[in-house]
Amino acid sequence: MMKDIEIISVDSDFQREELRYHFGFKGGYLTELWQNIVHIKSKGGFEALGMATQSVLYGDANVFSSTSEAGGNALMYTLTNKALQKIINHEFNDPIQLMDQLIPELYDEGKQLTGIDQLNINFVYNALLSVDNALWMLYAQENGLSTFSETIPQAYRESLSSKNDKIAVMYQISYDMPIAYVKQAAENGYFVFKIKTGFPGDDQEMLQKDIDRLTEIHEVLKDVKTTQTSSGKVYYTMDANGRYPDKALLKQYLDHARKIGAFSQILLYEEPFVEENEENVSDLGVLVGADESIHTEGDAYKKIKQGYKAFVLKGIAKTLSATLKIAKIAYEHSIPCLCADLTVNPILIDWNKNIAAALPPFPGIGMGLMETNGDMNYKNWETMKNRHPYVGQKWAEISNGVFELDSHFYECAGGIFTMSEYYKNLFKKK
Repeated sequence: MMKDIEIISVDSDFQREELRYHFGFKGGYLTELWQNIVHIKSKGGFEALGMATQSVLYGDANVFSSTSEAGGNALMYTLTNKALQKIINHEFNDPIQLMDQLIPELYDEGKQLTGIDQLNINFVYNALLSVDNALWMLYAQENGLSTFSETIPQAYRESLSSKNDKIAVMYQISYDMPIAYVKQAAENGYFVFKIKTGFPGDDQEMLQKDIDRLTEIHEVLKDVKTTQTSSGKVYYTMDANGRYPDKALLKQYLDHARKIGAFSQILLYEEPFVEENEENVSDLGVLVGADESIHTEGDAYKKIKQGYKAFVLKGIAKTLSATLKIAKIAYEHSIPCLCADLTVNPILIDWNKNIAAALPPFPGIGMGLMETNGDMNYKNWETMKNRHPYVGQKWAEISNGVFELDSHFYECAGGIFTMSEYYKNLFKKK
């Protein structure tokens, strides 16, 4: 029986981290990402830090476009603090149950705060991530749990019971990344390339730019050889972040992929359609994954009926609490899962890595699969890395396109249970 935990103190802070260049996806561009940090204490004498990388553009593109970039981040940070005020002097036994109570209330407050009545629930999830992470850390401490697998409640443990010794890293290619970077990544051993589709512009402009970009990328990668895949070829995944209106337009893109010889190397196409699109995707000839459109368990079942054969988990955007529910449904329906990034900081990479490591190996590559792109996007990445409590560990570094995981990684859960002294010190003077 898990203990009841009373929260007696809450605090928060944030840091603005500049990006090296404008980062384009979902039809927009980011120039910075706020790192949202919360600190909570329990009556039992324990304290925990929770972190989130805020991405308003991912959470709700309408919020992002409705105000300045900093203004959108301020709105999300405000919502985080509203959540903290709701949990102070509150008892909880299970983080999932507490989050289930918070989300409806925070959704209503988020609508008022942003002035957007059809607010995307992902905005709320992203705002709650740091709070959720901190709750899980308190939960683990109060109950004497020290590994990621022990922390997962029994009802969800079977779906996250694998122990991959390798995780393939998806190398993200944004709209404007110089093609020389892609070539260098292949030379460095990357063998799964995530291509951002859905260029800004109307439907035809978007399609043409996406087609041109694929042609450019495939020309560089088509003859690259790798020992990491059974075919010896590198793989592509695409992610439109819900930009395509319908299957007819997407089929034109896929037809072009066939024409240039790239189709056989497509491992997965993520979230191609706007959320209103309910077309069945089982006849597209590629594995189609659902990401932003899965908010709840009901959404997961709906996507399975629509022919989606993969789920993209975002435990570092939608909270671990919500992700556990989706992973369980996927496991029960033999739906493979991978972990996508949110251009998160080094500590959150290991939150994501714990999930990817525990998922069944992804089809076609026989290992875990996750994305991480902070190293190529943050201006101060090396400084941020040094804030990780286990900086320099072999399992924290990418080698030949993979994270190689050993017993130490599993014993310390990638360091997520160890408080970063740097971030802890943000709250010492308060």
